[in-house]
Amino acid sequence: MASLGVLLDLRRCPHCRVDNPNLVRQNIFKTSAYDSTNQRFWGIYTCNRCGGVITAAAWAENQYVNEIYPNGIEVDQNIPTKAKAFLNQAIDSIHAPSGAIMLAASSIDAMLKEKGYKDGKLYGRINKAATDYLITVEMAKWAHEVRLDANDERHADDEAELPNSIDAKKTIDFALALAEYLFILPSRIQRGIKDATVTEE
Repeated sequence: MASLGVLLDLRRCPHCRVDNPNLVRQNIFKTSAYDSTNQRFWGIYTCNRCGGVITAAAWAENQYVNEIYPNGIEVDQNIPTKAKAFLNQAIDSIHAPSGAIMLAASSIDAMLKEKGYKDGKLYGRINKAATDYLITVEMAKWAHEVRLDANDERHADDEAELPNSIDAKKTIDFALALAEYLFILPSRIQRGIKDATVTEE
């Protein structure tokens, strides 16, 4: 567990996801509520690789951290195994945008195949899923606005510009939203119905 020291020991940077990041403290200060309770020490850290800022809090300087902002992205357990594995790898490789986009596209591909959409190219299957009301028309439109064409990345297409970390993040955001819509939300609804039924009994 990380402590609020000169360096913040996290497994990955929550911004660029680089492994074993060098997170250096830039400032530290104390806050408390209006009645002097809830005192906390806050450290402001920067990642030497991407320049991202991380805020961490502890009850005292050099003690274990109990709050970190931003938190790392956690991939929900209700996503099918293959899609989840690709999505985790995409998130962890966001500092390598081309690879992250290929992995996110593979995750989206696996999600659609899990729902029975196996024929044709990825964009075509997304459009078919919208036509069949599996996803919304707006989600299909969003898919066309992010960089999902993994062929550009695999074949180093001369006409395609190299992606950056913003492109990768947009693609990962779409993959996370698709997972939420297709798998996570339906699972929560089923749990809610089950819990309500148990309560009524």
